[in-house]
Amino acid sequence: MGSESRQLLHPRQDLYTSFRRTRDHSASICAPLLAEDTCIQTMPDVSPPKWHLAHTSWFFETFILLRYLESYRCFHPSYDHLFNSYYVTHGDPYPRPRRGLLSRPGIEEVYEYRTHVDAAMAELLEQVDDGLIEELNALVVLGIHHEQQHQELLYTDIKHIFAQNPLRPAYRRTGLHPVSDVHPAELRFLEKPGGIRDIGHDGTGFAFDNEGPLHQVLLQDHLIADRSVTNEEYLAFIEDGGYSRPEFWMSEGWAVSRQQAWQAPLYWQRESDRWLVFGYEGVQDLDLNAPVCHVSFYEADAYARWAGARLPTEFEWECAALDEPVAGNTRESDLLRPRACDGSRQFFGDVWEWTASPYTAYPGYRPAAGSIGEYNGKFMSNQMVLRGGSCVTPLEHIRPTYRNFFYPPDRWQFSGIRLARDIDKA
Repeated sequence: MGSESRQLLHPRQDLYTSFRRTRDHSASICAPLLAEDTCIQTMPDVSPPKWHLAHTSWFFETFILLRYLESYRCFHPSYDHLFNSYYVTHGDPYPRPRRGLLSRPGIEEVYEYRTHVDAAMAELLEQVDDGLIEELNALVVLGIHHEQQHQELLYTDIKHIFAQNPLRPAYRRTGLHPVSDVHPAELRFLEKPGGIRDIGHDGTGFAFDNEGPLHQVLLQDHLIADRSVTNEEYLAFIEDGGYSRPEFWMSEGWAVSRQQAWQAPLYWQRESDRWLVFGYEGVQDLDLNAPVCHVSFYEADAYARWAGARLPTEFEWECAALDEPVAGNTRESDLLRPRACDGSRQFFGDVWEWTASPYTAYPGYRPAAGSIGEYNGKFMSNQMVLRGGSCVTPLEHIRPTYRNFFYPPDRWQFSGIRLARDIDKA
């Protein structure tokens, strides 16, 4: 996920308030966890929760405090190695697949590290020279958005960690929600005209560098679905033998599906004649009316082919989303799972939606100078773009231009499906 900011200026106090609110929320996500929960790494893509808490502190320490606060002293000399994610121009990152081997520092020491960094940030924002506040503001806002990205990863990683435990523990017991009795309207396709369209962020407010530069693309006339695909609709694909019919699958997707024995989306389980799903409240009945999620790009593409459709390109998706209000079932709803469509078009929130577009640079893209520039550009290979945000994405983090990206087999994120079709001009 992204890096360079298109800066958004805050008064000094507002900037600190936003910083504190973000830092506090990371701690609140981890509050229900036992110390043992914070150390686990269930696969290379999942990081232990305490690593997320430490890495986001490392970010502020490395790119802001050591540069702007002369009196700052690092909390621990080894943390620059342990909690550097992949900034190789800055230093020597600890290998990502081995983060689960770090029994030390313990979670209490990680919280002490966060307190140390937070106090120093408060000192810096209080005393920084007015001539540097604009430059500092851009970096702090970037750090805030970076931590929000890790908050979303905290939610998804915690879910994956808990799901591996045969006790199927609940992350929380409060706020239990029954299966929805909302039945979405029949899926319809919206006709969208082609033509030359502007794509990307226009530079107003914050955005990550991979959302720009603003440029033009040529779209063909096309159709795009008015909502996400539901669990019930995806279940029809399963019951029609979708996972055993290679004609719907890309070759690599078919091989991965066979190798990993996929029979349903991640976290689904069959019990006699009903489907259950694992979530933050433990195992519950599958909500047939809610958007399907935790599917890979390969599954999304196979479903689209089975349904006589395709996935939209990221440009088709963005142009359609520009006409919609930026609102939906996001982290602020505190539902922490997708919910049935209630009449909106679900472009924002609920599930990230796979597109048919590979994650590549826009024309004219240039990474930022220095280590900060490593974040996006070097990952523009072998990944696919997702759009829209999910039920664990903060609303202020969602924009029509936001480009998320993951590898085609990835399923542990809240990833779902929106369909598109070509318009037959024969």
